[in-house]
Amino acid sequence: MTRILITSALPYINGIKHLGTLAGSMLPADVFARFQRSLGRETLYLCATDEHGTPTELAAAEAGMSPAAFCDEQHEIQHRLGRAFGLSWDHFGRSSSVQNRRVTQMFAQTLWEQGFIEERVTQQVYSNADKRFLPDRYVIGTCPHCGYEAARGDQCENCTRVLDPADLIKPRSAVSGSPDIEIRPSKHLFLRQSLFAERLRAWIEGKKGDWPLLVTSIALKWLDEGLQDRGITRDLEWGVPVNAADWGANPDGQKPDVEGLAGKVFYVWFDAPIEYIAATWEWADAKAGGQAQDADWQRWWRGEAASDVTYVEFMGKDNVPFHTVGFPCTLIGVNERFDGKAWSPASNAPWKLVDRLKGFNWLDYYGGKFSTSQKRGVFMDHALELLPPDYWRWWVTANTPETSDATFTWEQFQAQVNADLADVLGNFVNRILKFTESRFEGVVPDGGEDGPLEAKLRADVEAKLAELTELMEAMEFRKSATALRQLWVLGNQYLTEAAPWTAIKTDRDRAAVAVRTGLNLVALFAKVSEPFIPFACEKIAEGVGEAFPGRWPKAGEALAALEPGQTVKAPEVLFRKVEDAQVAEWVERFGGAEA
Repeated sequence: MTRILITSALPYINGIKHLGTLAGSMLPADVFARFQRSLGRETLYLCATDEHGTPTELAAAEAGMSPAAFCDEQHEIQHRLGRAFGLSWDHFGRSSSVQNRRVTQMFAQTLWEQGFIEERVTQQVYSNADKRFLPDRYVIGTCPHCGYEAARGDQCENCTRVLDPADLIKPRSAVSGSPDIEIRPSKHLFLRQSLFAERLRAWIEGKKGDWPLLVTSIALKWLDEGLQDRGITRDLEWGVPVNAADWGANPDGQKPDVEGLAGKVFYVWFDAPIEYIAATWEWADAKAGGQAQDADWQRWWRGEAASDVTYVEFMGKDNVPFHTVGFPCTLIGVNERFDGKAWSPASNAPWKLVDRLKGFNWLDYYGGKFSTSQKRGVFMDHALELLPPDYWRWWVTANTPETSDATFTWEQFQAQVNADLADVLGNFVNRILKFTESRFEGVVPDGGEDGPLEAKLRADVEAKLAELTELMEAMEFRKSATALRQLWVLGNQYLTEAAPWTAIKTDRDRAAVAVRTGLNLVALFAKVSEPFIPFACEKIAEGVGEAFPGRWPKAGEALAALEPGQTVKAPEVLFRKVEDAQVAEWVERFGGAEA
């Protein structure tokens, strides 16, 4: 049986995430994980907070906390909110974990000893007032091209020119505002990505058809522009320390400059993707009480043990280059050797590269970006204050930005959740169960035989279920939501035509057939809607006495779940309509088109 390993891009530790983050990685990954579990496949869905880097240090300092304490607090918040949204992670880890430190350091050592990392001296901006090196984006000054006075050292936001800190007029620290800065030499480690260009191209070309065009086009564009070597260390205190003292010689017989690399940490974009592997180790440790064996977690990642694993990654398009270039360079460099002409295996248990990579475009807010600082848009904590999670899960999945950017507006949100959830699904479940309670003593009725109407329904449902299953396997989430809604509509159309409330006046057996069929549709909807709206589906399944979560129905089994005599009970209203007054209040609070 195929095992499914799923990872979604790690949310950065600095701040609560908005609906766009849900749409671009975590929610589609969860929908897919729930679907795979419903098929009976062994599934492992992992995520983690991305905790290292300069923004973390600065946010912690602003909060008057150490980076470790700040990350402890923010991790708990993000974990709690994710669970409240129904994200069914098997483990939600941390890139600051001991396991990630060990794997990151092990990979770096292997890359050095196989000749894929080299030392270089670079010129870095140092702030005497802050007593620290500053990343380019934390140097601000006047743009030499347009005169914008708050240009960053990497790019001017006003004229979009790419800059170097030395280009700025009157440069100063973005941390303290002090102009007391200077350029100092600093030794750093570089991953020699340029060596991997052709090896990567062949691998990416082989993924065409398995990956969306969005993903392959971004990856190949990076290669077409010339793959550059990348610095993988930083002058920071918070991060995975460089353990150069443990390293042996590289193929040229050189040992690393331990003194020159003292105090360095690995760049966040080097260690963050490695956390996918480390999170698996964290998960195994948690299951084993901290005593997991290597085989317990490496069976998902290494060699023959992982040969039946399909590894699926989910991310926004801004993360695609790091996962199609940077992380693969790390893994290929650990797995293989390069003699300048050809690649050859370096290990009999290579680490697994991604099989399927689902990239997403942006979800924006009334055509503009979500913004914490400008209080524009809906964030996860506020969303749950307003409505239950299934409303958000449904709308976001039904509007997944797969082929182009998507836009959130309150007016469209209201119209869609009212129509789909309240009028179509909620109305169907409520009226058939209420009718069963009032006219059939709250049990699945016996008697009567299926007629032409049921035969047509069965054929239509089986065809739509096959379409939905195919779309879910293909990770076409927007189309999947459309197919699911069409399945709900088939139920409503059937009830309207079968009209058991009319038939019962003259033909109780005919009414019993319609009710029994309708109740089996309810059971079906609970199973196939669960990946999208799990909280409501738990209530629906309970209403017809079905196990939750249920198994995805096989062909020919769509309407064969309930036995006559089984007790059913209508749940409370599943979805209350979003009112105009609520929309007006939320537009006032969060901003609307004018924002």
